[in-house]
Amino acid sequence: MSSRTRLLPPGTATAATAATAGPTATSLSDVTPIVDLDTGGVIALQAPGDGHGNISSAVRTVLQVSRSEALLPLVLPVPSSAVIGGSAALAPLHEALRTAGRRPREVILMVRGDFAQVERQSLVTGLDGLRAIGYLIAVGDLGTAHIPLDLLTDAAPYLAVLSPDLVARMPRDPRRAALAESLATLARGIGAHVLAPGVSEEVQLTALRSWGVRLAQGPLLVPGPSGRVHVPIAAPRQEPSQALRGPRVQEFLLPAMTVPVEATAEEVVEAFGTDPSITSVILVDEYQRPKGSLDRSRFLLSIASRFGHALHGKKPALRLADAPRNAPKTIPVIAAMQVAGRDAERVYDDLVVVDEFGRCMGIVRVADLIRQVAAQR
Repeated sequence: MSSRTRLLPPGTATAATAATAGPTATSLSDVTPIVDLDTGGVIALQAPGDGHGNISSAVRTVLQVSRSEALLPLVLPVPSSAVIGGSAALAPLHEALRTAGRRPREVILMVRGDFAQVERQSLVTGLDGLRAIGYLIAVGDLGTAHIPLDLLTDAAPYLAVLSPDLVARMPRDPRRAALAESLATLARGIGAHVLAPGVSEEVQLTALRSWGVRLAQGPLLVPGPSGRVHVPIAAPRQEPSQALRGPRVQEFLLPAMTVPVEATAEEVVEAFGTDPSITSVILVDEYQRPKGSLDRSRFLLSIASRFGHALHGKKPALRLADAPRNAPKTIPVIAAMQVAGRDAERVYDDLVVVDEFGRCMGIVRVADLIRQVAAQR
């Protein structure tokens, strides 16, 4: 979830396109931006709909967003009955993605709660099948819907979405706030990212950040003209010894361009081509943990060399990658510069900022850290 937009052809009329006909077609303005609270960047779009009906709303959103050329990953609510129904029930969605030129790994399918016990094994089997295709899985309505906690562990979601009603009531209800905090802790413990929807007050945002929640959406988090969001978070109190060491690298965090660890060198070339300001591409596993780092200059020089494309183009980019230089998000700037200086040949390579689970949060550029230290002196 920390990546920038990824690579996103009109096709012939199909069952998927037929589902979008008529005046109910989804408008791009109906989708809700999901904000990374650490960077203020919009990192995904959530489709409208509650996921309790059929998949037509998800199909309409896929095609509408594709026509608008919005390349952000999509969070699509889907009914649990469609997941239990297997590939036939979700065929219109698969076809819509094919028509839109989207790949499954750019989509997070969010299944809402109220799961019947008798359908439990069918649901888990269906989620495993979707995950095998490449989709990321989310479970929604945590805190108000009927979701047995052990089912949450069996579902192994990539994204755990708190109930909007729980988020709305927690500022004035300490018991619901305690429930929300415990669910966020549980979700992180099973390796899931946590999303808080419907955030409208700063007190909600402050509580969420104190619980380690990184993703949120709602009226308080509306992107400005630049496409970025001002996240109004009070500065954490520092001990005197911490203040003397200066700010932490998290304050200089930039979005990382990430691709799956199995990506080919050609796919990485395409990723670098999306934005000339991208200085590195980070190879991550299915849990967003960094497995390799590709510096722009060195990588493109290898590809551009004689026979470079022929030798590397179709092969895994990991063959050309360096080990990622990871820096915990809480590390002070001075300590991060010491990490950067351990390898004289890579002293200016981007540092990969990771959370407490070792997942990529973004990058920091060494030049930004040097400017910060110089300004302090």
